[in-house]
Amino acid sequence: MKTEWRIFLIVATFLLGVAILYGAWTQGESGRIEWVGTVALLLSFLLCSMCGGFFWFISRRIDLRPEDRPDGEIADGAGEVGFFSPGSYWPFGLALAAAIAGTGLVFWQMWLLGAGLVAVIFAACGLLFEYYSGTRRTAEH
Repeated sequence: MKTEWRIFLIVATFLLGVAILYGAWTQGESGRIEWVGTVALLLSFLLCSMCGGFFWFISRRIDLRPEDRPDGEIADGAGEVGFFSPGSYWPFGLALAAAIAGTGLVFWQMWLLGAGLVAVIFAACGLLFEYYSGTRRTAEH
């Protein structure tokens, strides 16, 4: 994770510099700042900073991976990588709920927007807790 957070924070720093340069350049050319591009660059900076900060936070909590160690070998990364879902219908439900909320926003129908946002929350919870449902084992059986 060490490599990832460094890459994201380097890109974030670059985007911040470009946003400042872009704002100053448009101010000098036209006499006013072109806000759409400047805000887009600033939001891109914030997104990369958020990802870099997340990877930095996670990298402090886990052991070094083979790709983060200077003495790491390719064979050190062999074995089980993790669990990958074989298939799920929740992403379709989440997309449908987001489309309903988007339709409510486009036509400015607050009831449809509210129903869509509630459906987005339920679909996101369903996607998140998909493999945590079922019987729960306790110590006493």
